[in-house]
Amino acid sequence: MSVSDGFLRGILMSTKTIAMVGLSMNETRPSYFVGRYLHKRGYKVIPVNAGHGGKHFFGQVVKSSIDEIDEPVDMVDIFRKPEAVPQIVDDSLAKLKGLKTIWMQIGIKHKSSAQKARQLGLNVIEDRCPKIEHQRLFGELRKAGFATNIISSRL
Repeated sequence: MSVSDGFLRGILMSTKTIAMVGLSMNETRPSYFVGRYLHKRGYKVIPVNAGHGGKHFFGQVVKSSIDEIDEPVDMVDIFRKPEAVPQIVDDSLAKLKGLKTIWMQIGIKHKSSAQKARQLGLNVIEDRCPKIEHQRLFGELRKAGFATNIISSRL
């Protein structure tokens, strides 16, 4: 499903709290870079990783599962294999109050889970990265030498 830049920009601007399922504490993993970037951009990132539950990361206690989250979450960002998506989506829909977006990382798609979330009125993004989209849409890729077609006088 194709999504517009305006749709993505709206999600990224309205999101404040992100539960990142599969966030790794290993600095060489893509999920670490994404979580770190989003945290540094002012998002509250709630790490969810069964292997690291109870540890502290990005100023938050790592949750072992979605069920341990006891605060409103705007977005669930999924860094797990497609086979894990149905359970994550079901748990998120059942537990998280105020949830607006299910975001599946690059390489992750799940048609029936996406359809279920959309039918309940949620935004669903598949096969994209919020870090890359944030950089692209808010003019930060230019710092890495990428042409973004965004004209800005910011340095």
